[in-house]
Amino acid sequence: MASQDDVFKKLVAHCKEYGFVFPSSEIYDGLGAVYDYGQNGVELKNNIKKYWWDSMTLLHTNIVGIDAAIFMHPTTWKASGHVDAFNDPLIDNKDSKKRYRADVLIEEQLAKYDDKIEKEVEKAAKKFGDSFDAELFRQTNPRVLENKAKRDELHTRFAKALNDNDLAELKKIIEDYEIVCPISGTKNWTDVRQFNLMFSTEMGSTADGAMKIYLRPETAQGIFVNYLNVQKTGRMKIPFGIAQIGKAFRNEIVARQFVFRMREFEQMEMQFFVRPGEELKWFEHWKEFRLKWHKALGLGDQKYRYHDHDKLAHYANAATDIEFEMPFGFKEVEGIHSRTDFDLSSHEKYSGKNIKYFDPEINESYTPYVIETSIGVDRMFLSIMCSAYKEEKLEGGDTRVVLNLPPVLAPVKVAVLPLLKKDGLPEKAAEIMNGLKFDFRCTYEEKDTIGKRYRRQDAIGTPFCITVDHQTIEDNTVTIRYRDTMKQERVKVEELHAIIDAQVNMKNLFKKIVG
Repeated sequence: MASQDDVFKKLVAHCKEYGFVFPSSEIYDGLGAVYDYGQNGVELKNNIKKYWWDSMTLLHTNIVGIDAAIFMHPTTWKASGHVDAFNDPLIDNKDSKKRYRADVLIEEQLAKYDDKIEKEVEKAAKKFGDSFDAELFRQTNPRVLENKAKRDELHTRFAKALNDNDLAELKKIIEDYEIVCPISGTKNWTDVRQFNLMFSTEMGSTADGAMKIYLRPETAQGIFVNYLNVQKTGRMKIPFGIAQIGKAFRNEIVARQFVFRMREFEQMEMQFFVRPGEELKWFEHWKEFRLKWHKALGLGDQKYRYHDHDKLAHYANAATDIEFEMPFGFKEVEGIHSRTDFDLSSHEKYSGKNIKYFDPEINESYTPYVIETSIGVDRMFLSIMCSAYKEEKLEGGDTRVVLNLPPVLAPVKVAVLPLLKKDGLPEKAAEIMNGLKFDFRCTYEEKDTIGKRYRRQDAIGTPFCITVDHQTIEDNTVTIRYRDTMKQERVKVEELHAIIDAQVNMKNLFKKIVG
């Protein structure tokens, strides 16, 4: 675990050094759980958003997009249940003065039991080799069974406490399992308390006439209040979906895990409207589709898993997370929820407006049920960076730091590098770059040795480096270098576009999803 923590610290430092992520307002010592994206980070982030947006709106003829305002009428949040019930169970350690989510502390304890089980299985697999039966070992090994029994007992208590909203029992669980503060190492806990996560402000020209409004804690409600507008103006027929990418705000505790949990974050979500009674069929469909979307990036299928919710939100009848293996364990990157008709029915009640859908196929009006897929852009960014960051030993004892980013998502696709700053090489390099820059994000660099320039491009994840030398002037060929293999080959300038496009075109990923 220490080595993983080490790698994570190196990744955070790397993000800052190479222009991916900076602490917000750093010159004033920053602001907790708020970050700015630098020049390379914003390109990667935008590529992630494009991959998601196009996979929704290009691959599905029945999904369209909107961009709803951040500020909404305050009754919106009353109808959604956020004013009364948007709380996290928080607990403070009296020695470190740090605040934690009680449910997360318990989930981490569950993960420790899972880790113990997996270590026993891995140890046995190494010992017995090809003849090893992992499933039989899990069912019969005493140490595995002991840890599984402890895990199951904890999980049963935890799920019941969450569903009963029993804060005292959550604290009792933390005490019984001797869960310690990661900073102080002590078990000196306060009682568990509910903490509302919404940010409020006022809108109005005078103090007396100001209206209390909220920075939206989720983007979904903007879709729900516009569902009928989109349906009518787009002549949409059920089933259909509405996609949106936008900022949300939550008064989170500082999570100490970089951009994993932030107070200002971005969500990519789609609400899919279906006939009542068909929601669980579509729930399974979107579970499968969204996992394919993640796996198409090639980060490793084993790094993903489903996690069914122990406690369903008040509006849901099914909920699953897609989790990714971060350096600090498996963590949620996307949620798929069957939200029933709660949201639309509630908005109909509070607004007094009829927002039912008339289905011409069955000649009936009804309130649609909703399947939600919601993915955090920042968490997605972090999962990709964690997977991509590598420290490699090279022949001769040299090392390099490389970001093995999926080429389609890389901030810069091509670096054009003149070997020398003379003899017409910079001019030829500029000519080549001008021929590529309309289709691919390019960078030009002429300072330092070619080896140092290669290393800098490796560090930001650039898939291709093109070196322009004296031979280029003679026969219009260049050396193209591939990031992952460091292989170099001589190609004609006119071949560059096709070589690069074959790796960075997003349609390659789409074919994996729908193929």
